[in-house]
Amino acid sequence: MRNDLDPLILDLLEWIDREPRSYAEVIEAWRTSCPRLTVWEDCVDRGLATREHVPGREVSVKLTDSGRDFLRERGRTIRNRRSTAPEMKAS
Repeated sequence: MRNDLDPLILDLLEWIDREPRSYAEVIEAWRTSCPRLTVWEDCVDRGLATREHVPGREVSVKLTDSGRDFLRERGRTIRNRRSTAPEMKAS
């Protein structure tokens, strides 16, 4: 697995985690035509971020649990603690 893009992937994950991002916004900011700089593609291929399709709304991009772990393991701050699991209410 390539590690030379890890610093950029970490930047992308932190950026996604700061606030809700639409797929269009992510692609506009992070897509590149350079075949050697595949930050967005590598991030998705490695299961660190995913597109979420909600009928009637824009497609959004969210970190996966693996993406949050990737940030945490490399000493980066997790700002938006969105979870893919439903929240449990205290009784």
